[in-house]
Amino acid sequence: MMTAETSKGPAVGMRHVQALLIFLNITIMFIGRLNVGVSVVALTNAESTNPDFPEYNWTEAEKSYILSSFFWGYIFTQFLGGYLCKRYGVKSVMFWGVFGSGVCSTLTPLFIGFGEWQAYCGIRVIMGLAQGVVFPCIHQHLARWSPPKERNRLGALSHTGIECGNVSAMFLSGMIAKSSIGWPGVQYVSAGLAFFWCAVWFVFAANNPTESRFIGERELGYIESSLKHNEKYHKTIIPIPWKAIWTSAPFLALLTARCCENWGLSTLQAEIPSYMNGVLDMDMKSNAFFSALPFLAMWCMSYVYLVTAEVLLNKKLVSLTVLRKTYNSIAFWIPCATLIGIGFLDKEQKNYAIALMTISVGVNSAQTIGSVLNTIDLSANHASILMGIVNTAANFVPIATPLVVGWIVEDNSDRTEWQIIFIIAAVVFFVGNCVYVIFGTAVIQPWDAEDYLQLKQPELAKEPAVTGAAKEPSSLSVDEKPKLKSTSR
Repeated sequence: MMTAETSKGPAVGMRHVQALLIFLNITIMFIGRLNVGVSVVALTNAESTNPDFPEYNWTEAEKSYILSSFFWGYIFTQFLGGYLCKRYGVKSVMFWGVFGSGVCSTLTPLFIGFGEWQAYCGIRVIMGLAQGVVFPCIHQHLARWSPPKERNRLGALSHTGIECGNVSAMFLSGMIAKSSIGWPGVQYVSAGLAFFWCAVWFVFAANNPTESRFIGERELGYIESSLKHNEKYHKTIIPIPWKAIWTSAPFLALLTARCCENWGLSTLQAEIPSYMNGVLDMDMKSNAFFSALPFLAMWCMSYVYLVTAEVLLNKKLVSLTVLRKTYNSIAFWIPCATLIGIGFLDKEQKNYAIALMTISVGVNSAQTIGSVLNTIDLSANHASILMGIVNTAANFVPIATPLVVGWIVEDNSDRTEWQIIFIIAAVVFFVGNCVYVIFGTAVIQPWDAEDYLQLKQPELAKEPAVTGAAKEPSSLSVDEKPKLKSTSR
């Protein structure tokens, strides 16, 4: 029997180290992903940063290809990342994904030197392919390391790396580009951070608590017993219930919500600066403070949401499902109103436009707790697969958004045309959250069970070839499976 002390687990342990590693991973990946905005400015306008480095005369169309090229590769390895980390483990897949991204950053100045913007696009596509495997691995890692009662906290803390990466990419990249190492230094620093993380990850990361060299007996028992696995769980490849996943109303609701979120967020982040420039005569991109302000608000609000969520859950004031839907409603429906409001402002009301944009992006950070972590709620065993599907579909959306804007907005200074764009985004936000509120849930799904497909296809439940272990199917239900005692390692 486990003692009460063991069942609570240590206050700080290796599970928190894993969460910190994920936070740093996301931050560093976003720095490498987003520094392109500063790099392109430095490459085409050397006087604005450091005139001692080469300048290129690229057209606006060529610059737009560079800015979007990362996602050309990123969307194609999301699903692959989900499969690979289930097959080979999170530790190795994450390591090579980040290492590959770092290599791309290192080679970027060399590629630009001999191939200009075409080569820059090419290396960015490869970087997108490398980073595409990361987020499915992150959700799988959180599922393996987070006790259910701490999953929301550890997951939300890890994902604040998104906001940290956004802000850091703007400030750090700008300062580096203006320094003595110029725009090549932006890439070299990004590469150095990626390689540093790889070294720390190699030492401290483990696919699951039972493989960790540093975890204590008490924490091991706490995590493993709370997850209610059988003793062979970590050595078994659980078959994927594809039909059950694709016919699951809660999963399809989550998929809809994430696609709608990316439509609205891409409008907030990519199109509102163009609106402010054309209609309100504001050059947001040339003002570092105004550019970073919405992301600073997003970063700060992410911790506000985290603290309030912990209070609500610990005091049992709401269920996890109610918490998810409430936070997602805040993240989606408040920007509905602010987007429409921005469309009615003119040049004399610029300050209000900045305030509404900051509010929109700031409150939208609630979507991390609202729906991003919902993949783990629905199925901890298949979290990487669910994230791979969701991220693949959702990342097609930012490719389509600019096309719709280009089709509707013929005159960049025509406010009535921009109002149509904002109304479309507001409707997408509203409808997407309605679907999630009606059909979404934070309750684990029946198809998450380790033996869900065993009676139909028992030969699929097998151990990886590298272990050489025999198959050991089980017909026990999830609730009937034996718990791991705190004395085992």
